[in-house]
Amino acid sequence: MNPSRILINPSRTHTNPNWTLINPLKNEAERTRWSSAFGRWSLLLIPLVLLSCGSLVDDKELNDAAKEITKEQMMDHITVLSSDAYQGRGTGTEGEQMSVDYLVAELEAMGAQPGVGDSSFVQKFPLLGQVTDNHKMRVNDAANVIELAFYDDFVAWPSNQRTEVEVQNAELVYVGYGIQAPEYNWDDYKGVDVEGKIVVIKNNDPEYDENLFGGRARLYYGRYTYKYEKAQEMGAIGAVIIHTTPTAGYGWSVVSNSWSRERFYVKANPDVPENPTKFNAWITEERSSELFAAAGLQLSDLLKEADNPDFEPVVLEGLSMSINLESRYREILAQNVVATIPGNDPEIKDEYLVLTAHFDHLGVTSPIDGDAINNGAEDNAAGVSAVLEMMESFKAIQPEMRRSVAAVLVSAEEVGLLGSEYWAQHPTIAPSKVTANINLDGMNVYGPTNDLVIIGLGRNTMADLVVQEAGKAGRPVYPDPAPENGIFYRSDHFNMAKVGIPAIFPNPGSEFLGKPEGYLEVIDSLSAANYHSVNDEVNEYWDLSGAEQDTRIFFKAAMNAINAEQLQRWTPGDEFEAVRLKSLSDN
Repeated sequence: MNPSRILINPSRTHTNPNWTLINPLKNEAERTRWSSAFGRWSLLLIPLVLLSCGSLVDDKELNDAAKEITKEQMMDHITVLSSDAYQGRGTGTEGEQMSVDYLVAELEAMGAQPGVGDSSFVQKFPLLGQVTDNHKMRVNDAANVIELAFYDDFVAWPSNQRTEVEVQNAELVYVGYGIQAPEYNWDDYKGVDVEGKIVVIKNNDPEYDENLFGGRARLYYGRYTYKYEKAQEMGAIGAVIIHTTPTAGYGWSVVSNSWSRERFYVKANPDVPENPTKFNAWITEERSSELFAAAGLQLSDLLKEADNPDFEPVVLEGLSMSINLESRYREILAQNVVATIPGNDPEIKDEYLVLTAHFDHLGVTSPIDGDAINNGAEDNAAGVSAVLEMMESFKAIQPEMRRSVAAVLVSAEEVGLLGSEYWAQHPTIAPSKVTANINLDGMNVYGPTNDLVIIGLGRNTMADLVVQEAGKAGRPVYPDPAPENGIFYRSDHFNMAKVGIPAIFPNPGSEFLGKPEGYLEVIDSLSAANYHSVNDEVNEYWDLSGAEQDTRIFFKAAMNAINAEQLQRWTPGDEFEAVRLKSLSDN
């Protein structure tokens, strides 16, 4: 991914380049708006930043350690990891094993310690690849049977890694957004028992009020994963999300391409009780409208009614749905790489700053002009190189570190953020002992910029520390330019946030320095052409001085967190704050 031109992509797990390129700073009006807002807002952050910082390292020492991060060394790592020999670093492949061997060797050579137990750098985890070969969905009303076509009208898959699903004539209940959020006095399941029934759900979350559900910014409540999880919790036998392009932010082709091919899951623990939800699905707006009409209902009206907090679930009277699915599975073994550099304060050296980057990519796919290897130079050999460089700098300044630092280099990101999901569920460090997470997924490989973007700006004090360090360099930091697309939930930091860890996702800026007029437009076009393709290779436009510049700022901000008096924290009222507070109190 090229985060300097944020790719608004609903799922990082598909290869269809159906995205919108968003650049918030392409014109002077937008620059002025963001700069003005930043100036006012950053003044409010100063007290939080000061509270977050403890006794910091001398600026000269910190700057000297930051200079260990160089564009030449970053390029060395990228060149190796993105070479054809690594076969695109596909999850569970020989290329993954080669990557693991390289990363372990580099971490050992710099003096980092094993992060999995006392003697291993590698955390292995089982994945299941699922292919559903047989899909049949039909809806019955009093007089007719409505057959739906897989791929064109719907996509569906078994939940809980079932091989067969058979649901016959289940009642349909429309539950609006399918959200239960007591902090907003919102309950889309009020007054209805959906056990054994199929819930039909509107995508996204309410956006009409800036003081409700984050306004334009999509929260986790708006993600499809939340809706399936909530349906399971409520006892539904199936969950069907209505796709509309405005509520999803992407067209039906993205859904059909993403969910019709092999999907991967962390292998279920056999001791975990089987959940009641037998299947999950998406259905097109057009066919949904037809089904609602068969029940005497107007879909467009009900989609609007879901925005009302007084909305009550609606039974699709006279309709029932049946579905049959047959799936097969294959098991593969994936690997995360975890390394640590211990701190020195006996009171807090068991607390960690965690750096994440995914090292996997798409592997070998169908050839394009004779090239079948998806090298993944920008996505994400570049991010891995930044983490390795930061770890070297931490090793150089280790005597000054109060807390410890860990590099968690994860696999299986491209198939659904599964490496970080596994680490979060089976952490090598208790989440309550992690002060913060900085996730590097793509870097600015096209030259230095005046500005930075942080996905998660304003959400926690770790972001404030980056603002502080960028400010010392005279660089403005901007928030997510398209929060309605939910980018915060689409890379590995999200799984850290889900277990309460204050997490950020830095992105490069767009105000390129020393480049010719029209350069940004060229890079935008290049990024779109290269994303998730065999063309993601080092090319003549690459200039890692920007990545070097940004990584040094991230390193300094991370060091400030490592030496802060307090653990980093979520902004009061953030959706992940409650999880963090519970984690800390349980500990």
